[in-house]
Amino acid sequence: MYKVLLVEDERIIREGLKTLIEKVTTGFCVVAEAQDGKEALHYLRTDMPDLIITDIRMREIDGLAMIGKIREMYEELPIVIISGYGDFQYAQKALKHKVTDYLLKPIDRIELVGTLEKIRLSLERKKQSVAAEQTESQKEERHIIRKVKNYIQDHTDGDLRLQTLADFVHLNPIYLSQLFKTETGENVSDYVTRTRMKRAKQLLRETSLKIYDISRLVGYQSPKHFMIVFKKEVGMTPGGYRDGASGEEDL
Repeated sequence: MYKVLLVEDERIIREGLKTLIEKVTTGFCVVAEAQDGKEALHYLRTDMPDLIITDIRMREIDGLAMIGKIREMYEELPIVIISGYGDFQYAQKALKHKVTDYLLKPIDRIELVGTLEKIRLSLERKKQSVAAEQTESQKEERHIIRKVKNYIQDHTDGDLRLQTLADFVHLNPIYLSQLFKTETGENVSDYVTRTRMKRAKQLLRETSLKIYDISRLVGYQSPKHFMIVFKKEVGMTPGGYRDGASGEEDL
């Protein structure tokens, strides 16, 4: 259901409008009522409806002044104004504030239904457009993360600092870090370490390279640092891992 804020200073008219909206229209529910522009603006500071229906003449802050302030807060929020025949020129001024439509008193239920149906269809299209944009954005984000992962896997011996990876995909480092964490559930640095250790284990199993050569091939210039990280991640020294892998092959 789309949420409606109803702004009308006459209680009987306001209650009648609420009943009319909820009984004869589809997809709308009056979630808040205000008797003047001041009350309406107070509500809008804490919540945002999908549609505002407001009288054009009210005490405190009138409809026109209220609409001007609303547009400073929500540029695209649909607004329907209600006016008497004598307020037609006044209502025309409201159209400059991108008012969606206006209705004349007394409200014709068929006209009301037609107006709200157009707004409902517009809101549906907007919702679908936003959903499509979000889906496209999510696809792009997943593509970026795959690209970063592939780069890490192909450059285990290179510079894999966050700044370098961010430059590679043309993103802010902080944003890339947050995006990577959201998409994969782990930090970039943890993934880099895990990928390097996976490559190191492969080299230990499949080659007879010295430990210091393997350390450079997985991005560590200091063999001592490499051995410390390897033992922390794998639970044993590189030499111990190689000996264990060799023993398994003998079996």
